[in-house]
Amino acid sequence: MSIGHSIHPIEVFVELLRGHGVGSVADVRTSPCSRFNSQFNRHALERDLQAVGIRYLFLGEALGGRPEGDRFYDHEGHVLYGRIAESRRFESGLSRLVEQSEHSRVAVMCSEENPAGCHRFLLVTRALHGRGVEVVHIRGDGSTQRTDDVDAFRGWSDPVYENVSLLDGSVCSSWRSIRPVTHRGSV
Repeated sequence: MSIGHSIHPIEVFVELLRGHGVGSVADVRTSPCSRFNSQFNRHALERDLQAVGIRYLFLGEALGGRPEGDRFYDHEGHVLYGRIAESRRFESGLSRLVEQSEHSRVAVMCSEENPAGCHRFLLVTRALHGRGVEVVHIRGDGSTQRTDDVDAFRGWSDPVYENVSLLDGSVCSSWRSIRPVTHRGSV
């Protein structure tokens, strides 16, 4: 499963998790804090989930959408998800996630309510999909959405996800963040 914490009060968020039988939350935010919704700062969230019997697992260092290192960004500042997915750190984090799912129902969590624009869908769900793992997305109103029904689900079967320009060495990729996440010139 996947879920975005959005702007929910913690009680509503917990009810969304409970309503779908979630026993563990895998936080995949690179920086597990929220300036406007402090209930989702790492330590507050971990404490509140533990109080209701839901395990908190931080995987943002391995599965986060804003890795350190210029090689993970194109010349416009978009994150190159294919490069992240090939990294040892990501593979290790994905293995931990799959292992945890063998013990309890896990919800991969980031901040965006709509999975279509979030790395938990565009990177993590895509990598899980490639392993044959089906992910269902919990929406803010409590409904669920299958991966195949998310608007951004297209082109995942294309094995070529990156092309490098012979002229300037810039990278063009269909497997990247929707928005630039950093102000960069040429990488």
